[in-house]
Amino acid sequence: MSSPNDFDFFHGEWVVRHHRRTDFLDPESDWEEFPGTSRCWSLFDGAANLDEVDMPHLSAKGATLRLFDRESGQWSLYWASSVTGTLFPPVVGGFEGGRGEFHGFDSYSGKDVWVRFEWSGLSVGSARWEQAFSIDDGETWLTNWIMEFTRAFGTPEG
Repeated sequence: MSSPNDFDFFHGEWVVRHHRRTDFLDPESDWEEFPGTSRCWSLFDGAANLDEVDMPHLSAKGATLRLFDRESGQWSLYWASSVTGTLFPPVVGGFEGGRGEFHGFDSYSGKDVWVRFEWSGLSVGSARWEQAFSIDDGETWLTNWIMEFTRAFGTPEG
């Protein structure tokens, strides 16, 4: 069951290894890999947080605002991109057994997609995030972006 402190593990600074498909909807597309960094801080006594991901390879930054709804017991995650200046529709969900799963609806390249974020391998020193899209109402999923986080040395949490 989710709680307002589910993302406490993520506060602080991280080194990120990105693995990203060159075409998010094509299972035959190549993967590209590139480094980045991330910084996350807590808001609302842990019931919200904000992170910024720097991706020099893409000449872009991204930000995620995460809000915990105490009534529903679920998190809403909102992604924004420096490239578009757009706040994308949220994915909603929670954690169970050390794994987080969040779903939402969006569009990509003119196609309606279901979006899934998964958090796994959570520890003080590492974490893994995956994004997948479905164009068949969740029957099948195509993972198109993976971020592997390693705690940056010398941060207060590291």
